[in-house]
Amino acid sequence: MNILLLGSGGREDALAWRLRQSPSCGDLIAAPGNPGIERWADCVPIDPCDPHKVVALAKERRIDLVVVGPEAPLVAGVADACREAGIAVFGPSAAAAQLEGSKGFTKDLCARAGIPTAAYVRTERMDEALAALHKFGLPVVIKADGLAAGKGVTVAMSRDEAEAAIRAAGDGPMVIEEYLEGEEASLFALVDGTRAVPLASAQDHKRVGEGDTGPNTGGMGAYSPAPVLSPELEGRAMREIIEPTVREMAAAGTPFNGVLYAGLMLTPEGPKLIEYNVRFGDPECEAIMLRIEGDFAELLQAVARGDTFQAPKLSAQATMTVIVAAEGYPGTPRRGGAIDGIEAAEREHGVTVFHAGTARHSSGALLAGGGRVLAVTAIADTLANARARAYRGVDAIDFADGFHRRDIGWRELERNDAA
Repeated sequence: MNILLLGSGGREDALAWRLRQSPSCGDLIAAPGNPGIERWADCVPIDPCDPHKVVALAKERRIDLVVVGPEAPLVAGVADACREAGIAVFGPSAAAAQLEGSKGFTKDLCARAGIPTAAYVRTERMDEALAALHKFGLPVVIKADGLAAGKGVTVAMSRDEAEAAIRAAGDGPMVIEEYLEGEEASLFALVDGTRAVPLASAQDHKRVGEGDTGPNTGGMGAYSPAPVLSPELEGRAMREIIEPTVREMAAAGTPFNGVLYAGLMLTPEGPKLIEYNVRFGDPECEAIMLRIEGDFAELLQAVARGDTFQAPKLSAQATMTVIVAAEGYPGTPRRGGAIDGIEAAEREHGVTVFHAGTARHSSGALLAGGGRVLAVTAIADTLANARARAYRGVDAIDFADGFHRRDIGWRELERNDAA
């Protein structure tokens, strides 16, 4: 089959890498792609959020399946336009994408369906949000009600910090939430509109600094699987969170199709939903793709069409992804720094390096073009060995303007050491 992949980040490079290995994959086109994705796909420089351009490209290239990587095209209705044109698409409609596009929408759905989540208040204006703070203890969570690339959340430790976060957000929809105690984990499920099948678990590291300190980022690293999400807890999350969500969306006439990513807090009372994403997480996707076996393209097409499908076989090995970011991230990253040594790192240390934010100079040199620049990923028999391999790969890459955390996977590794 011919496949069109939308997006330009590390997640899309990982998806392209896995799709290219699928026996059923014919032509693979990416829009707009990046220098890493060019290794696996023909990159076409169009706006992936423009439904008309995406449909036109899909028709021109005789596309059988569109795979939508990031959330913005989904919220913009690209999947709707593809379906209206008779093109199979892996990714939800704009209405179903509200599960990520509006935190308030998701919280209200949880309230209706009895899905365990944090207590919350929705507000529309800054003064309402400030007035609602007295209903919550400390810490308290302040969330912008919209797409924020993983960075629109403030965990305020004091009343002053909470008020500052609200004032910084200004007037507009906002969600104020109870702070949940526990450990976070991510669960990914494939959903065909009515049926949800668990795919894989992972744990990412949102904070920019080691020891999970500093501001939230889009993610500084991840590993898969996440043993803290035991089979028992995963089963509860499917029964109590994901499956009721799928039923509620279908009953509302907005069935969900694609991958549903549940960010979970593992509390003493059981798993509770922190938030949904309506696409593969980044950098969790990079870690998960190395574990997936079989024909991934065929699987995504079956989900998109609503055909019978089974979850793919996953490698029993552990994977780890370490993000190399540009200095200044998550603020203003330093762009244009030269990058060298990727091929040698892959060859000599057995890592797979996905391009998250790179650009190609007219001379052919590879440069930093974004905040998160590289996703160095390794697979091994144990998480400790995957981590050692990943960091050997990171250390072999020449990127003077880059930085990374050295403690990805620290919680699980500490548990393993204590066992």
